[in-house]
Amino acid sequence: MGSLRAILRHPDDLYPMVKLKLAVRSAEKQIPAEPHWAFCYSMLHKVSRSFGLVIQQLDTDLRDAVCIFYLVLRALDTVEDDTSIATEVKVPILMAFHRHIYDREWHFSCGTKEYKVLMDEFHHVSTAFLELGRGYQEAIEDITMKMGAGMAKFICKEVETIDDYDEYCHYVAGLVGLGLSKLFHASGKEDLATDVLSNSMGLFLQKTNIIRDYLEDINEIPKSRMFWPRQIWSKYVNKLEDLKYEENSVKAVQCLNDMVTNALTHVEDCLKYMSDLRDPAIFRFCAIPQIMAIGTLALCYNNIQVFRGVVKMRRGLTAKVIDRTKTMSDVYGAFYDFSRMLKSKVDDNDPNARKTNKCLETILKTCRDSGTLNQRKSYIIQSKPQYSPTLIAVIFIILAILLAYLSAARPANICKNGFSGQLLVIKSAIEVNFCNEYYTWWHKPMAIFEFQCIALDPIYTILYQTNNLTRVADVFYYVLRLSHESQSAYCKAKWISAVRLGICAVSSVGNLHVDAVNI
Repeated sequence: MGSLRAILRHPDDLYPMVKLKLAVRSAEKQIPAEPHWAFCYSMLHKVSRSFGLVIQQLDTDLRDAVCIFYLVLRALDTVEDDTSIATEVKVPILMAFHRHIYDREWHFSCGTKEYKVLMDEFHHVSTAFLELGRGYQEAIEDITMKMGAGMAKFICKEVETIDDYDEYCHYVAGLVGLGLSKLFHASGKEDLATDVLSNSMGLFLQKTNIIRDYLEDINEIPKSRMFWPRQIWSKYVNKLEDLKYEENSVKAVQCLNDMVTNALTHVEDCLKYMSDLRDPAIFRFCAIPQIMAIGTLALCYNNIQVFRGVVKMRRGLTAKVIDRTKTMSDVYGAFYDFSRMLKSKVDDNDPNARKTNKCLETILKTCRDSGTLNQRKSYIIQSKPQYSPTLIAVIFIILAILLAYLSAARPANICKNGFSGQLLVIKSAIEVNFCNEYYTWWHKPMAIFEFQCIALDPIYTILYQTNNLTRVADVFYYVLRLSHESQSAYCKAKWISAVRLGICAVSSVGNLHVDAVNI
């Protein structure tokens, strides 16, 4: 119901959401044939679907290297996070992990769910790692060694000061930025970025995650380690867990704003790093998570909900970011919009208001000085409504009908024979199936079943399926027609109400085998 409400409030989210869903499905099907590579890419999509999507855009050699780099560090992180492992066992594993990646036989059982599978079958990752180019191997080994040593250091060390906070984030995320920069350079597609800029790329993402995940981490059983620095939270409460209690709401929000302001200090470096990138695929790979981070901080700032529940960008906005982010002007536009959104929430009475505003003014000035803001599509400002209330009401009715259908039991068999002609379908968020249930219109046989699809969006998509290959193309208007070859069987129309309205919003039509698809 929440997704439906979000679509009604933001109908222009629908198209990028459908595109994203199709792209994710396509990426998940691009699994290599070799067993070890098949395991690695399958596991990548399980532990991070969004990362698995973005990584598919990279060239093959670099894509393989980044995939293995990501899984190695995920495995390292799994060891660090498993509180059931005794310290005297955990520390040596972390310190030696960079050597284990060369051992095809090594594995260590820990973690839960998909992470346990990753650790139990880590030999697949090692086998794939050993097939990478030597330059990639050296970069991954170096970062794994440094990260393992840093994690081991903080197993027995609390995050007391802001310097500790920066050091911990460097070990677990800044080094990821350094490693990726080395991989990009080893591919020959990018110059080697400075360590300062690479480090900031990682710190900005890591600090955003630490802020956003406060409640989940503080409530975790067994108790998770926390990385909010005492130097910040001790100004507001006596114990870090006190921030979640309602009586401390004012102090909690002030502490939150202090943490967000600290994270914003890395934005200038991030913008500089991204502006230096040349390869379009690498650029998108780096830029999309950064935009997601500034968007998340804009939502978290001055928001008590961080201490009450989950705060994250809605799916439609995430899909928009992925769909729109192609050039540096898109990045400047997104950072400008989300920084303005954040600035509008700054309370002059907040203890850190002056520092926060100073950070934001610097970011906004950098974005304005780029001279590209007039090219952007705003994420937060709508000059005029793009959809009339009537159209939204129609969409609501259609979605209600489709949801009612989807809640019913689906037939086991889908028609696979007896159809010829054209299958042209306008996109939306719902699935329609023509099934092995026979239908007569006005109680008489029908040789041809035909109805018209009417536009619901400024941009349309033909979705057609032939031999299990789904393709997408932008169009304006089409008719769906199914011609029956045999009068002994008929299709049941699940959308009688929609047909009578002259409207049908669909995204796909089962696994129908179509003789011809004409565009």
